[in-house]
Amino acid sequence: MLVKVFGSAVFGVDATTITVEVNIDKGIGYHLVGLPDNAIKESSYRIAAALKNNGYQLPGKKITINMAPADLRKEGSAYDLTIAIGILAATGQIKSEEIGKYIIMGELSLDGGLHPIKGALPIAIKAKEEGYTGFFLPKGNVKEAAIVAGLDVYGVENVLEVIRFFEGNGTLEPTLINTRDEFYKTLDYPEFDFAEVRGQESIKRCMEIAAAGGHNVILIGPPGSGKTMLAKRLPSILPPMTLKEALETTKIHSVAGKVKDVGLMNQRPFRSPHHNASSAALVGGGSYPQPGEISLAHNGVLFLDELPEFKREVLEVMRQPLEDREVTISRAKFTITYPSSFMLVASMNPSPGGYFNDPDAPVSSSPAEMQRYLSKISGPLLDRIDIHIEVTPVPFEKLADTRNGESSIEIRKRVTQARELQSQRFESFENIHYNAQMSTKQIREYCALDEYSLQLLKTAMERLNLSARAYDRILRVSRTIADLEGAEKVNSNHISEAIQYRSLDREGWLG
Repeated sequence: MLVKVFGSAVFGVDATTITVEVNIDKGIGYHLVGLPDNAIKESSYRIAAALKNNGYQLPGKKITINMAPADLRKEGSAYDLTIAIGILAATGQIKSEEIGKYIIMGELSLDGGLHPIKGALPIAIKAKEEGYTGFFLPKGNVKEAAIVAGLDVYGVENVLEVIRFFEGNGTLEPTLINTRDEFYKTLDYPEFDFAEVRGQESIKRCMEIAAAGGHNVILIGPPGSGKTMLAKRLPSILPPMTLKEALETTKIHSVAGKVKDVGLMNQRPFRSPHHNASSAALVGGGSYPQPGEISLAHNGVLFLDELPEFKREVLEVMRQPLEDREVTISRAKFTITYPSSFMLVASMNPSPGGYFNDPDAPVSSSPAEMQRYLSKISGPLLDRIDIHIEVTPVPFEKLADTRNGESSIEIRKRVTQARELQSQRFESFENIHYNAQMSTKQIREYCALDEYSLQLLKTAMERLNLSARAYDRILRVSRTIADLEGAEKVNSNHISEAIQYRSLDREGWLG
């Protein structure tokens, strides 16, 4: 007897329906075809034990299983439940009339229990698009899949629950989640709050500007000056995610298997990879491509601590994603694109010893060591970072002050207002939402300067030996400063503040 059961494969952030055809014939053998990987080939042992331990069995006949389309590589253990239900239906142990209306996915343990799978949300979205009635999957994934309205999502803990459902004597109920209610349960009390930061008022101001305009930022300062502490608090002042952004972010984390028993993600991601990370770990890839750190940081913050300690070739692969806000991974038979629109926050010591330019600290690095240390950060990468800010150690008087500073919630209100101004300004542009995304054409249009401001910028560039690449960056940042004030035009005060945030362009740093 031939039976068709339906599963799904995830490529990039989208799913493709897989038809699992199970045929039982005379003879003996278990044949699995359709480009399965080793995890799928080993499924026969898990399925045999799981069925036997629940009162069912594999038939002593020839079992042929085809996973169509046959030229598409299938991977992972999520097809265990699909194949098991197909075998039971093909041998007549359960009724098969309704099976074709459902997507069935899950990894079996030997006692018939189900382990969570990757990519539940994209699979559910595809099932809804193609008109399936429902989706059976492990209970650990049910919240993320139930985000999709108009699809019956059944979270199951054991293969017996699925069998009983198709036999008509089960009490399985679909999981219902009100997506909008779940999404708007935002946390107004962030884990890390700027109120806890002592001193560093100028750096807080810098982080507020970066958040308001979506600008990439690099913090330069000696050890213990608070660079990491400030970076960890940046997500707490970013505007709340829109419903669309939340769906995009949840989809990527679902593909990577990072959504653990939660529905829609309503907090912006913060990713902080170690400096020994490989290129594939950062941008994604592998023999079975997975999203990397820059995609997991989509709509959030990517923090690279100790930037010069990263391998130069690892940093260079970020140049194109920073510009295009997406990363494309190509293989011989397919190409996958992951979104990667994130804010880059980097930190570094000014020298290998950490205390360069500090008059109270001994000079422990030679000029050659300094040059080798700083040369790991290329000009083209710095060209994509709008704000450079020097962080100085906090004096004792500030550390001992018991008064709390301004809270993240208060700062976020100003940032959100500035972002709303930018949304209105760029509403006619498809791929521009905030100031950091402006091209040269938009900069000329929205950052027009009067004669005095233009002369001020010219003087600053000449006296501080600022590089040519600093020009557009200064204008972008000054536009954001103007938006925070609610000013219609950029003036000399905005320009003079923006000029302060180009430390690494000055002669003597990387020149």
